[in-house]
Amino acid sequence: MADRREQAIAMAAIVQAATLVEELARTGDMSNKDAAPLLASLFVQNPDRFDDIYGDAARTLEPGMRSFVTLASGQGSGISPDVTRYVVAILNLEGKLRRNQAMIGELGDGIQQASRQAEHFDITHENTVAALADLYKRTLSNLSYRIHVTGNPTHLQNPLTANRVRALLLAGIRAAILWRQVGGRRWQLLLSRKQYLNELKSLLDRS
Repeated sequence: MADRREQAIAMAAIVQAATLVEELARTGDMSNKDAAPLLASLFVQNPDRFDDIYGDAARTLEPGMRSFVTLASGQGSGISPDVTRYVVAILNLEGKLRRNQAMIGELGDGIQQASRQAEHFDITHENTVAALADLYKRTLSNLSYRIHVTGNPTHLQNPLTANRVRALLLAGIRAAILWRQVGGRRWQLLLSRKQYLNELKSLLDRS
């Protein structure tokens, strides 16, 4: 089913964002290769097709897909519990955002402005990341629900690391919005988990 496939891909993007946030908070570093498709998705506001958002998802979202498969299969002992906590937090924050139409409009305007940075610099360049982080700080950080990121204080106090975390959380929210737009609902994470797993395993097997 196309909707289950799209929901599974969007959920993999959320997991990938959460995983990178956890890595940044713990180590101060991340894979730009894994971050790039997530950040790029922010600038794809009116895609003709779902697949235009993340491209070849089995390649661009492979880490998120594999992590979701591991977690959903009950074999996530090697994955930090913070990753799951961030996934839940991203879904919660998207729920708060959904009730704030003014902020949704502000985010859209801010992403258009940030796109100018992306046109002049690489998608993971610190200037692009800083523009996205500032947008997150001006909008989502002001909602009643906040995502509490924990890790090494030395890394989290580094401005570049803090900007990367905020930019990735923004990308995670974009994926959560997308997940809901293609029919994703909380109950499906329990009742449709097997279908999600089958869709992602099929994509990974074909890649």
